[in-house]
Amino acid sequence: MRICPPSRSTASVNVPPTSTPRIATCVLCIAVPIRAFLFDFDGLIIDTETASRAGWQWLYREHGFELPPDQWATVVGTIGAPFEPMRHLEELVGSPLDTDALNERRRAHELSLLEAEEFRPGILDYLDEAERRGLKRAIVSSSSNRWIAMHLERLERAYGWDAIVAANHDVARAKPQPDLYLEACELVGVRPEEAVAFEDSPNGVRAAQAAGIFCVAIPNDVTRDLGLEEADLVLDSLADLPPADLLARFE
Repeated sequence: MRICPPSRSTASVNVPPTSTPRIATCVLCIAVPIRAFLFDFDGLIIDTETASRAGWQWLYREHGFELPPDQWATVVGTIGAPFEPMRHLEELVGSPLDTDALNERRRAHELSLLEAEEFRPGILDYLDEAERRGLKRAIVSSSSNRWIAMHLERLERAYGWDAIVAANHDVARAKPQPDLYLEACELVGVRPEEAVAFEDSPNGVRAAQAAGIFCVAIPNDVTRDLGLEEADLVLDSLADLPPADLLARFE
């Protein structure tokens, strides 16, 4: 387990040559068995991030503008960011908008896109391996329990989780703060160094690392260019690294 990573380097981790996983270089490494997998939800378990961005892009373009990608990046993986898309759109239009009606239409458009979303590659393999080995499985998200439950029920995976920890609109607990991860560790009965976090955004990576948890980053189309090099390990897809190979790193 990583104790003090002063630098990062590229390493081969039994993945195809098309992937370029990166892992922290350690000064002192102590084997600590992993007892829990902690998964982010949006953009990691299923790719809600692409649909969310598409919904706002659709709304902006309807009014003749483009959603600013640099400002949108600040809201990915967290809540309460300074950038408020609807307020920004009103400023661009130069007059008040019927925000309730527009948000309702935007959400309907977003949900129509999400109906086709399935689990991202490799997720089910990791869940099944965790169950086989008796590892704890938890969701750690800046979203709400209601949002998460809606999608898990659609995908018939509402049960089997040891904990689901969500910010539920509490900005003070949301990522990049470590609170959600620390709460998840406490709920499933593991120390941070006994867990692996799976994330897709810089805010999520920072939250996991602030909690002292080894973090694997798997970007999606929205987060691929946001810079995830702070993670301990970066994969193009979770399917590139079998769970047994990841766990072997800690033995």
